[in-house]
Amino acid sequence: MWADTEESPDFLPLDDSEYPYAGIPRLVIETANFTQVRDKETKIPAKMQIYGESAPESDVIDFTIRGRGNSSIGMSKYSMKIKFPEKREMFGMPADKEWALISNHADKTLLRNYMTFNLARNLQMNFVPKCAFVEVYLNRDYMGVYLLTETIKVSSARLNIPQDGKNYLVEVDAYHDNKDTVIHTANKLPLKIHFPKTCDDSCQQPLKSFMDQWEKFIQKKFQYDSLAMHWIDTQDYSAYYWIEEFSKNTDSNLKTSVFFTWERNGKIEMGPVWDFDLSYGEYKNYSPENWYSRSNAWNRHLFKNGQFKQEVSTYWKEHRTTFLSMADSLDYYEKLISKAAKNNFKRWPVLETTFLWEFNQRYDTHAEAVDSLKSWMKQRIRWIDGVQ
Repeated sequence: MWADTEESPDFLPLDDSEYPYAGIPRLVIETANFTQVRDKETKIPAKMQIYGESAPESDVIDFTIRGRGNSSIGMSKYSMKIKFPEKREMFGMPADKEWALISNHADKTLLRNYMTFNLARNLQMNFVPKCAFVEVYLNRDYMGVYLLTETIKVSSARLNIPQDGKNYLVEVDAYHDNKDTVIHTANKLPLKIHFPKTCDDSCQQPLKSFMDQWEKFIQKKFQYDSLAMHWIDTQDYSAYYWIEEFSKNTDSNLKTSVFFTWERNGKIEMGPVWDFDLSYGEYKNYSPENWYSRSNAWNRHLFKNGQFKQEVSTYWKEHRTTFLSMADSLDYYEKLISKAAKNNFKRWPVLETTFLWEFNQRYDTHAEAVDSLKSWMKQRIRWIDGVQ
């Protein structure tokens, strides 16, 4: 155990006798004085070393670590956010200081976020977080399989929008903190402003005015041409809509993790996509049938317009094979992480658990969980095809 006043050790010990190398990188992390990571506010000094199969593949790296997420922060296997003092490349991903370690504890396939990011990338959405599977050892305890993921932020290597004071990155977030910059629309929709990082009243007012007018516009009978010309990029909106609708993502009801960008005098552009561990029938919305995202506060108005509805339907027909390919690729990715998943579910034996809120489906094996997800996706595609 190192004290935060000591020099960095030459290496961090790894005992993998119980959880052996499984074909993906290991992040060995120790916090100062083995301080526990449990809340989102406390930034704890820590050290990390990346291990391959039998030896370290990096020097010991200094950084800070804290908890992250809304529901996931309270789970036994919790998510974390890490920040390096200088930008670092991670597993071929562009250099940055800030990264997320997503636990995917509620997802018994461990694949939902990873696969959905791939789907968004294949649909050519503007910015999609890159990610890599890793196993995490924290303070000499095995924590399981995590997804090391780019965070959503405005920068040249991530969401590359002009930093000219006219562009905004916004999240619909009912779970915002008091320290966040938040405005409420006329319909009381909470909008957390992630960028600009400092946004005073003069910065907030144009966004609020636009969003109030947007809500007013869609609640009345409107012309499609006006919608496409002044309010949203309809192709971008269709891609985002179908990712959320196809997955029946719990958060797509405009509660949290719904991101969009907006430029003054411009249009809403949806995305990036984020947070899909409680989707594809894993939490609520078990059935692969019926609409879900279509009934949210914006979509229930938009779909009253026949031309908009037709464009969204056409988008599905033109991109259906991309969604089907996602389902067909699950077998490959199950094999990719099968050994690591064995370690994960030895540490967290939850495959058969159904009595906690985050666990609703019972499986005997990780492969069975993945098969169930694949079946759900294909049933979902068939249902959508049948009602288009």
